[in-house]
Amino acid sequence: QAAAMSATDRGSAELAAKAKKQLAGGSAADPLEKLRLICLSRGASGIKGLGRQFRIIDDDGSRSLDRKEFCKGCTDFGADLSKQEMDAIFDKVDKDGSGSLDFDEFLAALRPPMSNARRELITKAFKKLDKTCDGVITVEDLKGVYNCKHHPKFRNGEWTEDDVFKEFLRTFEAEGNVDGTVTRDEFINYYSGVSASIDNDAYFDLMMRTAYKIWYCPPRVLLICGSRCCRVAGFL
Repeated sequence: QAAAMSATDRGSAELAAKAKKQLAGGSAADPLEKLRLICLSRGASGIKGLGRQFRIIDDDGSRSLDRKEFCKGCTDFGADLSKQEMDAIFDKVDKDGSGSLDFDEFLAALRPPMSNARRELITKAFKKLDKTCDGVITVEDLKGVYNCKHHPKFRNGEWTEDDVFKEFLRTFEAEGNVDGTVTRDEFINYYSGVSASIDNDAYFDLMMRTAYKIWYCPPRVLLICGSRCCRVAGFL
């Protein structure tokens, strides 16, 4: 798991560099694509960070934003967008003309395109970590699932097991908005950024399966034993 996280860290740095280069070259003619690149220029956690910013503004917990709140969220996030560009993004996403955006739907539109196979793997990884099935990953969920014994700071006695777990969860949270919990959307937002940095489907598949020990049951085995025993054995 530590090796896989190291690989995603490298991918995140490469993603940020690539996005910054595209922004500098002015290749994003579409304002929504420009905002996507601004997020990705901050690495794999950039889109997740914008989502956190929107949640801060959403005082009434409606999970929706009007035009003024949307523009404030983009500005507070530090997105270099003109008022005209922010208006264009809002109008594009507000397809029904209601004057408000469901920000979960907006963030889904902002994520880089991702295949169903990759999305399925990310969902499986989240479900494996979310032992309590409450839609949120916490330190308690990670116990017995995430092996921290090979983490260098745990091995030298500098960190406790909980310290390692908290550091792992911080990977998925936006800087300045760390609460020790990771929602399904935050997890997907993070890995959509990682996905954008990895062109090879086979490599992404191997990385996710290795990191979260997501094994699959070969068709021949399914025919012999059926899915139930494979699930018990940890293959499904």
